Order: sequence, then structure tokens, then C-alpha cells
Amino acid sequence: MPDYGLDLEFGIFPTPDASRHHEVLELAQLADVLGLDHVSIQDHPYQAAHLDTWTLLSAIGSRTSQVRLSTNVANLPLRPPVVLAKAAATLDLLTGGRVELGLGAGAFWDGIVAAGGERRTPGESVDALAEAVTVMRAFWAGEPGRFEGEHYATKGLRPGPRPAHDIPIWLGAYRPRMIRLTGRVADGWVPSMAYADPSTLPDLSARLDEAAVTAGRAPRDIRRIYNISGRFGSGSGLFQGGPGDWAEQLTDLAVGLGMCTFILGADEPDVVRRFAEEVVPLARELVAAERGGGQPDEATPTRVAGVPPAVHTVAAQDPSTFTPEQLAVPRHLVEVHDHLRRELEQVRDIVRQVREGHESVGAARSVINTMTMRQNNWTLGAYCESYCRIVTGHHTNEDRGIFPHLVRADPALEPVVTRLHDEHEVIAGLLDGLDRALVALVGDAGHGSTGKRALDGLSDALDALSDSLLAHLSYEEEALHDPLAVHGFG
Repeated sequence: MPDYGLDLEFGIFPTPDASRHHEVLELAQLADVLGLDHVSIQDHPYQAAHLDTWTLLSAIGSRTSQVRLSTNVANLPLRPPVVLAKAAATLDLLTGGRVELGLGAGAFWDGIVAAGGERRTPGESVDALAEAVTVMRAFWAGEPGRFEGEHYATKGLRPGPRPAHDIPIWLGAYRPRMIRLTGRVADGWVPSMAYADPSTLPDLSARLDEAAVTAGRAPRDIRRIYNISGRFGSGSGLFQGGPGDWAEQLTDLAVGLGMCTFILGADEPDVVRRFAEEVVPLARELVAAERGGGQPDEATPTRVAGVPPAVHTVAAQDPSTFTPEQLAVPRHLVEVHDHLRRELEQVRDIVRQVREGHESVGAARSVINTMTMRQNNWTLGAYCESYCRIVTGHHTNEDRGIFPHLVRADPALEPVVTRLHDEHEVIAGLLDGLDRALVALVGDAGHGSTGKRALDGLSDALDALSDSLLAHLSYEEEALHDPLAVHGFG
């Protein structure tokens, strides 16, 4: 089975648990900040414990800036293709082209029928899916409704809006007819490890390649997406060992079996962090080495905390060429950031006191809410409010002052500035998450398993904030050092 040479992508597949909706949103935000490529959500409208998939994806889209959003896979029998196409196009517009659409022919038919859907035979469900793909692509292209099929018709339909980009369609497929359909029409094939372990992939992929060639397509035009699951430990099974074991196994799947996108089923922040920070970079390096380059391919750079590749085109300047006056500007940025780092240590200390029972939740919230980082214009907002206002007299915060000035001075900085602005929003959300975790302790701390979960949730929220804030500050210092030295404040 060939390696198709496609760039690697990684994501998470959190459970849309209605009882943990705050945690699901925060997990998606964490994936975004850590630089993962996908947040993918299953779709079972008849499942009482699950949130609605499209509503959840919309909420995730509003709280993230880079990560792509997908259904994995949408329940077609309960989502008419025109309505599904409109929902996907709308979310794609609102998120700047971040939607990918996984589709399934249907399963769990008793649940589908109970929710008002039509029971279909296996053959009917595949035929309906093929028609749906035709309907949705015509809708996104803005073609007037003319389709007349056995299961769907769009005669007289006025489609719109168009999506921000060509939305890729993934198909969840295992059986021969579905594999053939995927080879003919899909942009991605998405099997799950639970239903197709690695030993089954070569035969399924060969059938997919054959179907693609028969349809006049190149097999590498179909991205191979694999839903995986596992646990970090000392086991020897697939995704049961340490990060190094995981990276080697992902390399075998990529180079040996042609899979190139890996979506991890995970509901714990620590697991997501280890996957993003330890497994993913090593897997990229190993695959690059196996492919003969020894380093990741220049066309597919490793993303850093959700940064688009264009960010890395901003060239650094030799610091020795700057005057002392020029260097004073980025140096002050580091001084302000050091203040924020000290505040983070204060947050850690007060959370420790809350956990140990030496401090009340109310007192902790009061301290945190008065810190620089908790204000609306936090991080370089403090930089602007204290330093920029004194120096220039008119900057009120980064996003309205320094950032536009830097982009006007050097348009190549726009991706950097966009990332920094987006990260301000993400970290503000993580601060809110920390506050919610403190609120959750009220009445619970010290009371059995509920209190322990609340304390653990507080620690998780603090870890998510710490990881994101420290990574953001480091990136900001590196990315803005030369531009601030060269261009100043305006």
C-alpha cells in the first residue's frame, strides 16, 4: 500500500457530552491554541446525552481561530442535504473557510426512525448518499435547483449562500459499494480504528484506489483520515505506550499504509496536550525522515500554536544592526510579559491555596479579576495602557493601535498580527474557563467525588491557561521583536 506523500494533519474527536458542555468547548479551544488541525464531532441526533452537532460546531467556531471544524460523520437520514449544505456554507462563511463535511449513509436505524427519519435498506442508503453529494455540491456552486432523484429533488431551489471555500466532503465507508462511491466522489475517506483496524486498511484502500482510477481520478486526491483511540501508558498495543511509541505507530500508518490525517478520540486536556506537544512533532519528524528528507517538507511546515504557514515568511534581522534606542522598544515588551508571567505564578499559588483549603473561592476570584491579565485589554493591552499611552498619547490597546500600525508598515506581518489578535480572544476564553472552574467549587469543594472533580477541573483549567499564555507570550516576543525595533509604535 503506497505512501501518497500528503502532508500530515492531526485533530481531536471529543465526545459531545451535554453534561460537560463547558469542557467540550474548552477542549476545542485548547486544540486550537496547541496548533492541531481539526476538531471533529460525531452526529447522533437521537442520542439524548449528546449536544446537537451543528450548534456545537458553531459555538466552537466562534471560540477558535485556526482549527478546522468537521462532522464525523453527519447523519444524512436526519439532515436533508439542502439544509445540511446551507448549514455548512453558513458556518464556513462565519469561520473564514474552516469547515469540512463528513457524511455517513446512516446507522442505528431504530434511533433514526424514532427521531422522524426514514428507514432505508443498505442499497437505498448508499444511493441517497450519492444523490446528497450531488445536491450539496450544486448548492455550494450556486447552481439553480434542477436535480430530480429517487430520494431528493431540488427543482426550483434558489441556492445560497456560497461557502467561503470549496468544502471537502469525507465519507465514512467500509463496505464495497460505499468504498466505490468514495473513490468516485469524495475528497476524504474516514474509517475508524474501532471498525477497521490497521490490518484491514490495505485491502480497503486498494479498493478505494481502484474505484478512483476507474472514475478517472488519482488515488492521492482522496485524503485518508483515520479516527484513532488509545491511552498513554506502558502497554505494547496500538496507541497504548508512550509518546514515542505513538509517533512510531503513526509513522507506520502514514508511510506504510497511506493514512495522513489522524483524529484522536480524547476528552481529557492532558491527553490532548501530550498528543499535540509530544506525539505530533515527533511523528512529523519521523515521517519526513522516512520519506527521505530528514526534515519536515518545506511545503508542509509544522504549525506552531495554530499559526498558518505564512507567518514563518517574516524574516528576522541581525540584532547587532539595531541601535540601543530601537532595542528598548521590544525590551519593554519583554518586561511587560515578565509581569504577566509573575501574575501567572500568583494565580498558581492562589489555586494551590484553594485546593489546600487555605483560601476561599471568593477571595481567589477577587485576586484574579484584579490582575492585568484578567482585564479586557490584557497582555499587550497592558503594554499599550501603561507604556504606549505615555509614549504616544493615543494608543488604547494593541488591536486598535500597535497592530494596525505594524501591518501598515509591513503588510507581511498581517498573519502574525491576526494570530496574536485571535490568541488574545482564546486566552480570554481560557481565563473565563478558570473563573468557571472556581465557581464550580462553590458548595462542592471537599465534598466527596463531586468536590474532587471540581478541584481537578480547576487544575485542568489552570494548566490550559498556563500552556496557552506562556506559549503566546514567547511567540509574541519572538515575532514582534524586529518589527517593533524597526517600526516602533507609529
